[in-house]
Amino acid sequence: MRTKIVFSVIIVIFISSLFYLGLSQTKKEKGSQQNLVKRGEYLVTIGGCNDCHTPKIFTEKGMELDTQRLLSGHPSDAKLPPLKPEMLKPGSWLLMNEHLTVAVGPWGMTYAANLTPDEQTGIGLWQEENFVKALRTGKHMGAGRPIMPPMPWMNLAQASDEDLAAIFAYLKSLPPIKNSVPAPVPPDAIFQK
Repeated sequence: MRTKIVFSVIIVIFISSLFYLGLSQTKKEKGSQQNLVKRGEYLVTIGGCNDCHTPKIFTEKGMELDTQRLLSGHPSDAKLPPLKPEMLKPGSWLLMNEHLTVAVGPWGMTYAANLTPDEQTGIGLWQEENFVKALRTGKHMGAGRPIMPPMPWMNLAQASDEDLAAIFAYLKSLPPIKNSVPAPVPPDAIFQK
């Protein structure tokens, strides 16, 4: 009888230890993921991703980020001012809209992408592998159309795998925002109706 009690106590201690170690590991993983997201937020901030990928609001202090649409790309409902062909002649200026979410130049017209995890209009269906490959190759999803200027993918291609994983983790942690950004427009199609 005494042997059964000792054996039962040992089993309970063993199972309790496994349970405790499992919880401890889960807390470490959660802390590790939180650190990864925090690192990604830092890299996105110092990398200036919001400069183009977040719409702006205008206040008495000047231009500020629209934090309700953080990293959601060019607003699909935004009206663009008219362009004149002479504005895009070789040797002319690079143009951007007031939110800095659209750029026009010799490559055509490009719109800042929605980087939120919305599955239909953002990066919600992307895997980390697609994200890293896109920034290493300059191809949408790592295999599609070229990533166009002014996106500095060539600079991000130099980032470590760990830093790109952190950026991706941060972007995936954002609230998804449904915002369908137009596709790039080639230079010869800008003035076609």
